[in-house]
Amino acid sequence: MVIVISLDGFPAYALDDPKLPVPNLRRLMDEGASASRMRAVNPTVTWPNHTTMVTGVLPPEHGLIYNGTAVRTGAWPPVKLDFSIEKQKMVHAVTVYDLAHQAGLTTAQMDWVAINNAPTITWEFPERATSNDPLVREMIGRGLITASDVDQPPKATILWRDQLWTKAAEYVIREHKPNLLLLHLLSLDSTQHSYGPKTLAAYDGIAFLDSCVGRVLDAIQAAGMQNRTTIIVVSDHGFKPFHKQIRPALALASTGLAKRVFVIPEGGSAMVYLDKSATDELAPQVRKVFEGSEGIARIAGPTDFAELGLPDPSKEPQAPDLVLYAKDDYAFGNSPEGDGPVVVTKEAASGAHGYLNTDPDMDAIFIASGYNIRHASLGAIKNLQVAPILATLLQVHLPHANGAAPKDLFTQ
Repeated sequence: MVIVISLDGFPAYALDDPKLPVPNLRRLMDEGASASRMRAVNPTVTWPNHTTMVTGVLPPEHGLIYNGTAVRTGAWPPVKLDFSIEKQKMVHAVTVYDLAHQAGLTTAQMDWVAINNAPTITWEFPERATSNDPLVREMIGRGLITASDVDQPPKATILWRDQLWTKAAEYVIREHKPNLLLLHLLSLDSTQHSYGPKTLAAYDGIAFLDSCVGRVLDAIQAAGMQNRTTIIVVSDHGFKPFHKQIRPALALASTGLAKRVFVIPEGGSAMVYLDKSATDELAPQVRKVFEGSEGIARIAGPTDFAELGLPDPSKEPQAPDLVLYAKDDYAFGNSPEGDGPVVVTKEAASGAHGYLNTDPDMDAIFIASGYNIRHASLGAIKNLQVAPILATLLQVHLPHANGAAPKDLFTQ
């Protein structure tokens, strides 16, 4: 059994603190292998990085650059994000769970991403689960949860939902023993967006997630699978604190470009879409608006995208025409209706990701322990290597991977 637990937004630098309250993670590190850092892919947001970790390829190949698919509207705004598209149409590359299913293995997922109605998942507890879902009905029938636990998601905090997804993982481990299980927990990401990283709230969130990992370890023990299970704990990206928010739509409105240029803020970056009938005319105008402006670290264009691992806008409809990157202590946000300053200062820090993946604050965690894992310090790795690691453990062939599993990770 291979179990992957993703702790969304867990920064690599957090584990540098020897007094971080994570006894379960420390035990896994002491008994297995861990990376000092794991580099994310651009954009450093959730869905693209999770999809890289199960495909082993970059966003231009797997098709995710947002938390959802960017759909061209033919109207204004020119793109909208759709998170409901089925996995078969959303993910353009083969995944390790597809390969596991093809090999006759069983698979499970709790709140994984870009995985809507995936036919290669045996048991699933989706992010937006209902009491009509087969696994949910099974758990209700066992008296483990009630219909109201899932049928009222707007009233449930993300802490409640993380507990629910962990409970589903515990149940599937004990009762079904899948060959591959993917568990994604969200609460730390939400906490750090609201209160910032390196805060008491963030440390509370980290401690809570460690307790969820402990519950999974207990379930493995209860299932009698401790000698045949590999645990992989990862995160998708790190986090940065910021006090100043850049509102690019207001900057564009002041120059008369608001109806010809559309911006999607992503924290440390912002995706810019130009009127396709006048791209060559608009690109230099937009650059003039933002070059040298407060908080702008870099403006990337199509000639930079291959280096950044982003798709070519001439080939991929989802791709932006430009990408803005923020300096330290700045992040991009949406603009309120009406006028106002382009940059606003917040009294208390918030948190964001989406910055360039070369920023060490965006580095994620990687821990492996259990069956076929050597005790080792891996140094720095890339999340492109996660899918090859999973493929090796599951003994399936992963084609076209952009990375390879670390040679000193396995005992066999």
